[in-house]
Amino acid sequence: MYPMRAPRDLHRTSTRILSTALLVLGVAMIVVTLAAGGGPLATGVLLGLLFAAAGAGRLWVAKQ
Repeated sequence: MYPMRAPRDLHRTSTRILSTALLVLGVAMIVVTLAAGGGPLATGVLLGLLFAAAGAGRLWVAKQ
């Protein structure tokens, strides 16, 4: 059997995984919106920027 990881390590790992997913989702939203002909102020671009910023910010804070 594998030893059980400390709860803090599990929390740190899950935070990084979910933050990366949030960042990737934001970038994908931007790419899909622009590929569909959306402009720079389209809803998908703006929401994608917010998602990407939230994911990147969480990753940055997790490294501190």
